[in-house]
Amino acid sequence: MLRRLQDKYKARVKKKLEEAVVAYFQAHPEVKLIVVTGSVGKTSTKKAIATVLSQRYRVRLHEGNYNTDMSVPLSILGVPYPSNVRSFSEWSKAIRLAKEKVLQPTDVDIIVQELGADHPGDIEAFGRYLRPYMAVVTGVTQEHMEYFKTIEAVAKEELTSANFSQMAFINRDDIEGRFAEYLTNPNIDTYGTSLPAEYRFEQQDFDPEKGRTGNFIAPDLGSPISLTVHALGEHNVRPVVAAAAVGVKFGLTAQDIATGVANIQPVPGRMQLLRGVKGSRIIDDSYKSSPEDAVAAIQTFLNMDAPQRIAIMGSMNELGDVSRVEHEKLGRMFHPDNVEWVITVGEEAARYLAPAARAQGCQVKSFNNSVQAGAFAHSVLQENALVLVKGSQNQVYTEEAIKILLLDQNDVKRLVRQSPAWMATKEEFFARNLV
Repeated sequence: MLRRLQDKYKARVKKKLEEAVVAYFQAHPEVKLIVVTGSVGKTSTKKAIATVLSQRYRVRLHEGNYNTDMSVPLSILGVPYPSNVRSFSEWSKAIRLAKEKVLQPTDVDIIVQELGADHPGDIEAFGRYLRPYMAVVTGVTQEHMEYFKTIEAVAKEELTSANFSQMAFINRDDIEGRFAEYLTNPNIDTYGTSLPAEYRFEQQDFDPEKGRTGNFIAPDLGSPISLTVHALGEHNVRPVVAAAAVGVKFGLTAQDIATGVANIQPVPGRMQLLRGVKGSRIIDDSYKSSPEDAVAAIQTFLNMDAPQRIAIMGSMNELGDVSRVEHEKLGRMFHPDNVEWVITVGEEAARYLAPAARAQGCQVKSFNNSVQAGAFAHSVLQENALVLVKGSQNQVYTEEAIKILLLDQNDVKRLVRQSPAWMATKEEFFARNLV
């Protein structure tokens, strides 16, 4: 009975918040909404777009991944999410603040909002009350396959945002052309790092420490824009290209775009290069993990020069029936001649990735606890080593392995999931998983 009452109350709150969003855009039609969807790279793309557009416009975005049915309306309106989600009074306060936003003068020109999809129909539900000026779809890869089952279902879900927006940008590199059948909006452009993309970055030079230099090409521009992109992996260039493309559509100058791009920094846990002990370098890619971005991270890792390489690989959870195939695929990317140790964290990686790497002849060690994985990596670390740390939040938390390897503990603030709430969650998890 209590659960039914709670569900009924949640539905009422959700409806009132959505109504406030609709009323807000009716009261402030000059404010443009950009939504970002996709299987990977939403947060990086959202922040890159906001950084570039802020060269000329007042931009609002939530720094976290507030992309669910209850958090999206609040994030759009700039209303804090209740600290106690079970408190009726806090939700009542949130509704009141949301209604006040409708009546107040607007403090932004553009709102950049990511939309998440955990189940089929999630993106479509946002389209029932949102009418974005622009959608950016970052990629179609395997995600939450226990619910979506097929990659076609994922594609249909993520591309839905393009159909209920006035215009859209689609990542040409990470969305297969065959999925165009799910698009009904004719006002769509593509971006990426490959030649077929209409808006693209053509690289000329790359230095792991200084970034990538090259030209941004767009059909709207009379000549290319010279850019410096601070991105370690090639797949991390695409959010920057999306931001530059959006900047063109919003009328930014070449100088605005170049300055904005130069100011874009990696999201914590997304291919950041950190200094480790013994002169080592750490590729921190602990934010999230999916088959496609794990492959891209490993390729970047293997292409960098180092006297010793160590890979710490966290489980990719939520893959459903394809988990074994995808973990084994990653394990087979490692060989004794390109990596000295493969260290896994989590059950799925231990069950599938570790045996595949071991079959290639690699030294492999598996842990349930990322702290112990970091301690082991520290024990075998040699001078000037290169360490890849790949993981996600779902009972993996490989960012905690990085802390043991850092040269400067002040860099802890550059790691993902370091808020008091996250640290409490992790401490509870580690207490249950000591070995």
